Amino acid sequence: MAHHTGTRPFRSERFKAFVDAVVAIAMTLLILPLMESVSDAASGDIGTAEFLSEHSGQLLSFGLSFLLIATFWMGHHRQYRDVEFVTGPLLWINVAWMATIVWLPVPTAMIGQMDSDPLQAVVYIGTLIMTQVTTLAGWLYLSRHPELTTAAADTIRAGVIGDVAAILLFSAALTIAVAASPNGYSGLFLLLLSDPMSRLLNRLLRKRTPEPTPPASPTGT
Repeated sequence: MAHHTGTRPFRSERFKAFVDAVVAIAMTLLILPLMESVSDAASGDIGTAEFLSEHSGQLLSFGLSFLLIATFWMGHHRQYRDVEFVTGPLLWINVAWMATIVWLPVPTAMIGQMDSDPLQAVVYIGTLIMTQVTTLAGWLYLSRHPELTTAAADTIRAGVIGDVAAILLFSAALTIAVAASPNGYSGLFLLLLSDPMSRLLNRLLRKRTPEPTPPASPTGT
């Protein structure tokens, strides 16, 4: 009789190693357009100062995306640090997450080499939003399947709230970037408000969640 092993959870070690490798490759890809620009500058006898001035947009977009991918990876590490088993659905959630990470070097190159326009902002910040949405999907899945992780329920709840806060801030940054194009990427500084936003959402949820009713005392005591 055949065993449907594809539906059974499997240990998470290989999965985590694969994610790390994908992130490392994506971070490396960010530098390739700059390497090509250096080669073009060398063949055109362009000096260092002139190169840095002409390609300041590329340098800034590289630094921003490198920092964002590193931040996403650290968040992913914290999220799956205590996950011991991975199921098929959770694996596909992470495949979607990795797709957004691998895609990010493309809009990064657009920012560095093309004239800015509203659609470019939608592609770039929209990718960041989708990264955060897939992270949130992972937290929600783990909340429904606590047997896969040793993380406490409060940890999972904090992860959900943090991702909702980040999605709201990314969406606000996207609105600013589209409205203020071509100089609207400064709206991404709103992400500095991620912790205060998370605390605010946590307080709002606590107010909406009714306190558990204490058990009635036995009659006659």
